[in-house]
Amino acid sequence: MRLLHVVPTYLPATRYGGPIYAVHGLCRALAARGHHVDVFTTNVDGDRESDVPLGAPVDLDGVSVRYFRSTFRRLYVSPAMRAAIDASIAGYDAVHLHSVFLWPTYAAARAAARHGVPYIVSPRGMLVPELVARKSRIAKMLWIRAVERRTFANASSVHFTAQVEWDDARRIGIPLPNPIVVPNGIDIPTADSTPRLPDTLLFLGRINWKKGLEFLLDAIKAVPGVKIVIAGNDEEELTPKLRSQAERNGVADRIDFRGPVSGAAKEELLRTSTALVLPSLSENFGNVVLEAMAVEMPVIVTPEVGLAADVESAGAGIVTSNAPDALAAAIRRLLSDAGVRAAMGRRGRELVQSRFTWDRVAAEMEQHYMRIAARRTT
Repeated sequence: MRLLHVVPTYLPATRYGGPIYAVHGLCRALAARGHHVDVFTTNVDGDRESDVPLGAPVDLDGVSVRYFRSTFRRLYVSPAMRAAIDASIAGYDAVHLHSVFLWPTYAAARAAARHGVPYIVSPRGMLVPELVARKSRIAKMLWIRAVERRTFANASSVHFTAQVEWDDARRIGIPLPNPIVVPNGIDIPTADSTPRLPDTLLFLGRINWKKGLEFLLDAIKAVPGVKIVIAGNDEEELTPKLRSQAERNGVADRIDFRGPVSGAAKEELLRTSTALVLPSLSENFGNVVLEAMAVEMPVIVTPEVGLAADVESAGAGIVTSNAPDALAAAIRRLLSDAGVRAAMGRRGRELVQSRFTWDRVAAEMEQHYMRIAARRTT
């Protein structure tokens, strides 16, 4: 099949977190399965631009990526991308759009509808009423009414990575035709016997208001001796506020703010920390949970994390609320028994191997592309 993926940002713009890796992982796995996969994206990378060629195809792991300059960075508006979409979209069997509230999805959806090309929309966790209400509520509700309602109504299908993401989107009140749940995937790392550090929790991900870190800093007041490594980008500049909270709580000497990590440094944290903790208020999937389980690390997550049901059913960790008392109890329980932690870690890796490999995920998504392509109108 000839497949086009349209996404506002792409590798090497890793500052945007899990969705960047998830979209490339899917595209790479689809290409490995023999499909022709193109990606149209911008060169926006925060307040900078990625050092990539513009307009010409760039091969990334068998995926043909074309980067375009944005003239209005906040919405990723790109006249050059529009021209490329209009010139080529009729030649694809299916189109996959990976965003909401942003111009590339709007432009590609309208072009696909004009040419009768079926498309799937992945909201990537942005259709959560509480998130919409917190950030630019009036502007986003107007955009939903003026733009997204039509985008979704004309879609052949809407893709969610977990049931919780689907449940959140239903509360927005826009059309969700033919919804499907297909998870993100992961490359399974080789097994490793590196010993884990004692009493060391890891938070790994963007430092963002919805991650619930303030609850974690309150929780560890009741767990003497436990240390926390907090690693990730902080584009909202929340670290000073969190440092102040740690000082007030008397736990500053037990918090290690590492900043962004990647490559070997990230792998070392995943292989040596005692457990991962993700106390999010909203998390449509939770790629870092997969990464932790893949290296046999037990996890503590909130029910709002998309993978929480899988963690609980597999016995790969503890699902608890982000109330500080509940978090503290979960931490104490996990740290008190090395045998329990080891068993959770083994079950987590078994879960990832059975359900979340990229080839398995791509094969599942492939079936949905074939289904909607069979209904093409032109």
